[in-house]
Amino acid sequence: MMAQYFSLKRDHPDKLLFYRMGDFYELFYEDAEKAARLLDITLTTRGATAGVPIKMAGVPYHAAEGYLARLVKLGESVAIAEQIGDPALAKGPVERKVVRVVTPGTLTDAALLDDKRDNRVLALNSQRGTLGLGWISLASGEFRLQQTSIDELSSELERLRPAEIVLPDGLDIPLLAQLGIPSQRLPAWQFDTESSTATLTRHFGTRDLAGFGVDGMHVAIGCAGALLEYVKSTQGVQPSHIANLAVEDARELIRLDAATRRNLELTETIRGEPSPTLLSLLDTCATSMGSRLLAHWLHHPIRRHGKLAERLSAVRVLRDAWQGVRDSLAEVGDVERITARVALRSARPRDLAALRDSLKALEATRTLAEQLDSPLLQQLAGVLPRESDVAALLARAILPEPATFLRDGGVINHGYSPTLDELRAIQQNCGDFLLQLEAREKERTGISTLKVEYNRVHGFYIEVSKAQGDKVPDDYRRRQTLKNAERYITPELKEFEDKALSANDRALMLEKQLYEALLDELAAHIAELKLIAQATATLDVLATLAERGDTLGYVEPEFVPGVELTIENGRHPVVEAEVDRFIANDTRLGAERKLLLITGPNMGGKSTYMRQVALITLLAHIGSFVPADRAVIGEVDRIFTRIGASDDLAGGRSTFMVEMTETANILNNATEHSLVLMDEVGRGTSTFDGLALAWAIARALIDKNRAYTLFATHYFELTRLADEFAQVANVHLSAVEHKDSIVFLHHVEDGPASQSYGLAVAQLAGVPGKVIREARRHLAELESQAASAHRQPDLFAVPVAEPAEPAPHPAVDRLGDLDPDSLSPREALALLYELKKMTI
Repeated sequence: MMAQYFSLKRDHPDKLLFYRMGDFYELFYEDAEKAARLLDITLTTRGATAGVPIKMAGVPYHAAEGYLARLVKLGESVAIAEQIGDPALAKGPVERKVVRVVTPGTLTDAALLDDKRDNRVLALNSQRGTLGLGWISLASGEFRLQQTSIDELSSELERLRPAEIVLPDGLDIPLLAQLGIPSQRLPAWQFDTESSTATLTRHFGTRDLAGFGVDGMHVAIGCAGALLEYVKSTQGVQPSHIANLAVEDARELIRLDAATRRNLELTETIRGEPSPTLLSLLDTCATSMGSRLLAHWLHHPIRRHGKLAERLSAVRVLRDAWQGVRDSLAEVGDVERITARVALRSARPRDLAALRDSLKALEATRTLAEQLDSPLLQQLAGVLPRESDVAALLARAILPEPATFLRDGGVINHGYSPTLDELRAIQQNCGDFLLQLEAREKERTGISTLKVEYNRVHGFYIEVSKAQGDKVPDDYRRRQTLKNAERYITPELKEFEDKALSANDRALMLEKQLYEALLDELAAHIAELKLIAQATATLDVLATLAERGDTLGYVEPEFVPGVELTIENGRHPVVEAEVDRFIANDTRLGAERKLLLITGPNMGGKSTYMRQVALITLLAHIGSFVPADRAVIGEVDRIFTRIGASDDLAGGRSTFMVEMTETANILNNATEHSLVLMDEVGRGTSTFDGLALAWAIARALIDKNRAYTLFATHYFELTRLADEFAQVANVHLSAVEHKDSIVFLHHVEDGPASQSYGLAVAQLAGVPGKVIREARRHLAELESQAASAHRQPDLFAVPVAEPAEPAPHPAVDRLGDLDPDSLSPREALALLYELKKMTI
């Protein structure tokens, strides 16, 4: 047995090996020590190798999912070895084989997955500055690739959030170590373009990859091929539901860098929590498929106005019909992930029952959607089933409430297999048969004391007392002799015994065969089921956006060509939901008004105001209604944010270095169609350095990038840019100070702020009163010094030539020659008259 174990372990040295022994999965040696530590299970010993006890730990097979879930969350991978041989025929240990490998990125079991989040495994490679990416969501069958610059890696990882990364040996990417994402190393040759092309064409059954639009994407093709082989090796079967390879075209999407995704808190707060976020506000989806697709849309806003118009039209129509659609979808299970498990032959009986019930529920959903006047809704309705052949097949094949596990029996429906019905009848009606047989035999033989009974040693028998032995028929065969009775068997009873004693095992074996055949039959419908799942998820998201727009009072955005961003009474969607009363504000940007310089006190709402503009823009570009009275949006290609203070100590970057890196990314990539949010840039260094940087950055955004820009600052000197550039406008968040308190009005008004209210905010934060009083005194001294110096030097004034020094006045020369101590009073009076004449 241990020799068999070592043989399997050699093929999976870096994974925990769950080795099936009876009702347990056992782990040995270092695996046992690690599992005992991670799972808090008992570590024991059994036997010895070279005199050293073999360390051993195990988990019950029926509870293995819970332990697997814990290991996967810790980033571990597990190889599962099952018995595949017949114990009755085995000589020595029953043959075992690793049937699948569970890794963080290749999960499909419902118990191991977050039903509202996609689980992706990503392959990446870098060659001469080109980044190749390929990713698969095995639970849905999504398979995509992309080729971009290595500088985009951080942004792509933030967008895709992979659960696991596959990369070639020898590729060193420090960022991956910092992020702590579980990774697998494969031989570099597996990322070769030619071998990967062969892998992909073999899988898709095509001559080449021309039909997938991947020409010239050599690095990405290498990643896709290596990833597909890796996925196959973990599943042990062909992933037939991966039926297409799509290219992710960045030109179709509004691009968001990693910092922007974090700062806008789309699906996760800056602290890493699931709420309050934009997704937690919007996600009232009826299905888990819809929730995952909504999260995907938030991270993939689209640019094409035509496609957005289709979505908005559907949402508009659903404003009056979302309730009925959502009620029908409430009966629908996770068709997408069930389809994947069918394709991987890991679907459980209740998965098929849920698929059957979901397809039946979707027939009603189709009827509702067909009545709605929207091209997109009509298209989705056409994909949903009307009278599903799959649902009819499953209704015939699967019991209404099947057992959880196939091994328990009670899965295949009555009437689906006459043989199975007969075996079940034997099990269920055994007692009745024996009573009927006993009555018949008493009548046939005339032996009134005849008994038909059963025991575990001798099986079924007919017992006749020796006194009645002369009445025994010729077809009775003696089975056992007792002191006062004889026990017999008849051909009929022998046939029944053979059936009855083996009926349970035979029924379980037959159910397994019928179930496997059913999975084979369902495999032909995988493509159809995937389309149904996608249509269902899309309809769910559209109905959810309609419900949210209706409930929260959102308005349909308008898209126009060119450069424009006009928002009337805009609101921050998440903050509005968290407060009793939200102050709405306008925003107006265009070709003649490209940069808003925003001033005002801390806590005044500058960051909220800027973020709401970005979120309104993003919501419009997923096809959602938006929190405003009116929103007119021109062409937008990217959204950038430089907000907040954070460091990257592990990467050797200070807070100011992170700030400048993000700023450099904006200045190097923003265009006239980009939306840029800059909050307090330059505050991480000395006053004059920061002021100079902020001034130069603002000028660059106006002169070079010409992006839609919201620029919040406490440097009041920057407000003079509005005098220099017609495209710059000053606005401020208003506040009122009364005695020692401050009231924030959160209302955006034209013009610069009058002061920063820093001390008032510090007092609100709980800074001790003594400190505040000392600060006030010191502030008064600084202001007094500034007043005595007339004004602060203007860092940005255009230098002018110094005037020539004037010639000395004769009166000054005359005073310079005097000795006051030698003058008499009369001489001093005469001198005053003399100087008076000289100054006239």
